[in-house]
Amino acid sequence: MSPERTVLRLARPYLGRLVAAGVLAAGTELAGLALMATATWLLITAAGQPPLSALTVAIVSVRALAIGRGVLRYTERLAGHDAVLRILTDVRARVFETLSTRREPVRTGDSLSRLVSDVDAVQDLLLRVLVPGAAAAAVGVLAVGGAALISPAAAVALAAGLLVAGGALPAAATALTRRTADRVAPLRGALAGDAIDLTHGAADLAAYGATAAALDAANRRAGELSRLERRLATSGWAVDAAGVLVGGATAAAVAVTALRADVDGVLVGVLAVGALAAVEACLALVTSARQWSELRAGLSRVAALLTPAPAAATDPVDLASITVRYRPDGPPALDRVRVDLPPGRRIAVVGPSGAGKSSLLHALTEWGGSPAQVGGLLAEAYVFHASVRENLLLGRTDATDDDLAAACATAGLLDWVGEQPDGWDTVVGEDGGQLSGGQRQRLALARALLLDPAVLVLDEPTEGLDPAAADEVLAATLGAARGSVVLVTHRLRGLAGLDEVLVLDAGRVVQRGTHAELAAVPGWYRDQWLAQEAAERGYVSLGTP
Repeated sequence: MSPERTVLRLARPYLGRLVAAGVLAAGTELAGLALMATATWLLITAAGQPPLSALTVAIVSVRALAIGRGVLRYTERLAGHDAVLRILTDVRARVFETLSTRREPVRTGDSLSRLVSDVDAVQDLLLRVLVPGAAAAAVGVLAVGGAALISPAAAVALAAGLLVAGGALPAAATALTRRTADRVAPLRGALAGDAIDLTHGAADLAAYGATAAALDAANRRAGELSRLERRLATSGWAVDAAGVLVGGATAAAVAVTALRADVDGVLVGVLAVGALAAVEACLALVTSARQWSELRAGLSRVAALLTPAPAAATDPVDLASITVRYRPDGPPALDRVRVDLPPGRRIAVVGPSGAGKSSLLHALTEWGGSPAQVGGLLAEAYVFHASVRENLLLGRTDATDDDLAAACATAGLLDWVGEQPDGWDTVVGEDGGQLSGGQRQRLALARALLLDPAVLVLDEPTEGLDPAAADEVLAATLGAARGSVVLVTHRLRGLAGLDEVLVLDAGRVVQRGTHAELAAVPGWYRDQWLAQEAAERGYVSLGTP
């Protein structure tokens, strides 16, 4: 299915509004055409100084058409934007939902470009391509029909000019802009990513002496984008100039043809000026074709996020028991790892950096089923620039204040919320910038608890907390979880009550058993546990900062 059809499927509920906008747009162009024709007749006739009564109808008509054209244009814009903004709301919500749940990594700048610039392409498709294109086509047909009532020969000349203006020139505009326009949208997304990197990574780039290289790369991309946009502007100017020539040639051809057909001189002027107005209206098809060519890449990027990804083949999954095992197409960091999760089972996954812990969690969330089955707190959970309530409701939209309070109490955030003047409506800032690291982590954990999936996955849920608070929050979380729990952590304290601990190394399970069993035998787990115990005892003896 083409990207245009994919996007337009979301417009079906608002089809009536779009049709109304198209009819109003056609009425606007017809009013303009009639105004030009009537005004021309009035001026030529008035030059002969006839009685005023002979001009009264034309004078009133000119006034009515001038006022009507403005009213129709305003109403058309009102109806069109009302429909398009409703459609954009649906499209942007669908795109955001896909971006927030997609498995593969995506750059923030590219996501922003898709959510803003590319979604705006949907608006342009409707308001600058479909509606004016349909109106121009309708005006062209009616103009030829009106000319045929005066002179069939002149109507033929007008039809030829309109075919060039509404057919050949749009095709030329499409051919000239398509290849260039297809490269613009990805470049804009990449440039937005460069801006994010240069802004948020400025300190690291400066520390490693890489600022100049990063700026050069961004400047090269910006220069390429500027060059492509200049090329588009140049080709657009050339086609527009051709459109002006076609309009003049069509008006001249209509006038000559009408004179040869012995049409009255006043009507010859009306036909000539009307031909100019009709060609100008049909030149909107050139603009529509150029806009469509420029929008295709952006629409394709939006359509890719509106089309559900095909479901991957997985083992049978139900809420009672979930098994994740190594698959040939799975993450390369895992090698024949199998995890069995009957209801209520609690396991921890530990190991050195790069052992495959996070890969195992992603395998669980990707192969385990829907968020109602497997979900929770993954690494670097995003906190939105919104209120505490809105961030929490992402986990469960129907949660009550009591549910929010229970989740925050478990995560150790309830007291902080109670201290804020705005309570649940406290805005946490972009990416939780108004929160400390520990508060941000507690908020993300509370959101995961609200989700309440059959299998709760937790990736370093106590990161950023002091040891005492970490033990308290972990114990409360394990006690509150109603389903199975898979905990990835670098802290080995608090694991004594779990059913099993898996030690990963290079994607393999090198040790597995309870905390007591692993702490009793020599190996990585025992060494790390003893080292952490000693370090945390020293931390506590010096006082918690």
